[in-house]
Amino acid sequence: MTEKAKLYPTMLDTLITSKTRIKLLTKFFLNPQAKAYLRGLEETFGESSNAVRIELNRFEHAGLLNSAMEGNRKVYTANTNHPLYPDIHNILRKHLGIDHIIEEVTKKLGRVEQVWLSGEFAKGNDSSSIELLLVGIAIDQEYLKKLNDKASSLISRTIKLNLFTPDTFADFKKKIKATDIFLLWESKSNNNS
Repeated sequence: MTEKAKLYPTMLDTLITSKTRIKLLTKFFLNPQAKAYLRGLEETFGESSNAVRIELNRFEHAGLLNSAMEGNRKVYTANTNHPLYPDIHNILRKHLGIDHIIEEVTKKLGRVEQVWLSGEFAKGNDSSSIELLLVGIAIDQEYLKKLNDKASSLISRTIKLNLFTPDTFADFKKKIKATDIFLLWESKSNNNS
């Protein structure tokens, strides 16, 4: 993180003063498949169960979160049908710099077909690094390194990139849980096929 980034609060920190609330928004609204229960969130966030419970109740009461019982646990998910869901999702993507990274990476890189988010952010947890999976053919790795360095400095986060061909990515996807990755971008030509 740059010195400037340490001195000035982020847009989200300025708009939303509750750290617990920001963590919950990131958890549920970055990846629409994210699910969590109170005790798990308490451990992940390092917050008291009461602080997490209060914010979960607020979000559920506002209709931003859905809940369902799974065994003896109340499991929460984002209400993707809420009218504000797309806006909150987009604000988080901009806050984390993901949209800027994708724009830079896909412009001149080669035949990038898909960009996936993985790691902690895909699970809805904040992290100092963003892990991206690029699926494509003939990706210019030297140019990618330059773009990665530039994008990392712009958003003050480390960006970890993993490259896959469509075939190797298909094999990779079979070995992981669906909630461990999240599709961020797909080329229009890939969308139409």
